[in-house]
Amino acid sequence: MTRKRRTQVPSLEFENVLWKEGIDAIAGVDEAGRGPLAGPVVAAAVVFPQGLYVDGVNDSKKLSEKRREALYHAIYEKALCVGVGIVSHEVIDRINIFQASILAMRKAVERLTVEPQIVLADGNCFTHESIRFQNIVHGDGLSFTIAAASIIAKVTRDNLMREYHEEFPLYGFDRHKGYGTKRHLEAIRRHGPCQIHRRSFRMPVPVMASESEVPRL
Repeated sequence: MTRKRRTQVPSLEFENVLWKEGIDAIAGVDEAGRGPLAGPVVAAAVVFPQGLYVDGVNDSKKLSEKRREALYHAIYEKALCVGVGIVSHEVIDRINIFQASILAMRKAVERLTVEPQIVLADGNCFTHESIRFQNIVHGDGLSFTIAAASIIAKVTRDNLMREYHEEFPLYGFDRHKGYGTKRHLEAIRRHGPCQIHRRSFRMPVPVMASESEVPRL
């Protein structure tokens, strides 16, 4: 009989190593919104009590919208603290999306009410002058704390884009959240860019196959 392959979920492997070193305050940080043509980039940082684990937490890209929303509330309820950093489209255009993503993550960490002894950051670009940090490539699929941060960042940004939809209803921001879907590109061609479009991004970009094909880079 063929065994069903178990899907890997983020664990406390990285956190356990640090807890054994006597480090209690571990922050996970991740961002959402590097790839869209419009709107801000949003980062979140989360610190949990030692040993705490919330079932179902995973890389936000692997979760349905409904599941992300439920976990978003569970994370806020159980975390010691959550920090959110938002960097606008104007700043993205001024300093570039790479630097804006780092800035958003730093803002999120610095808004935590518990000062972290170490930051576990998704990717390989986070830096900080006064706080120890560890970059983990694909960390949102490996570390529970980073995965939790990815959910907070994604849900926060999606909610912001729904608010922008009320202000700019011609573009469908409530559906594609600013990514380069066919509907979004057609709206840009028809109406031109609106105030929250990133002028430093080349448009039009390659059209995605469907509205559901919206990666979070």
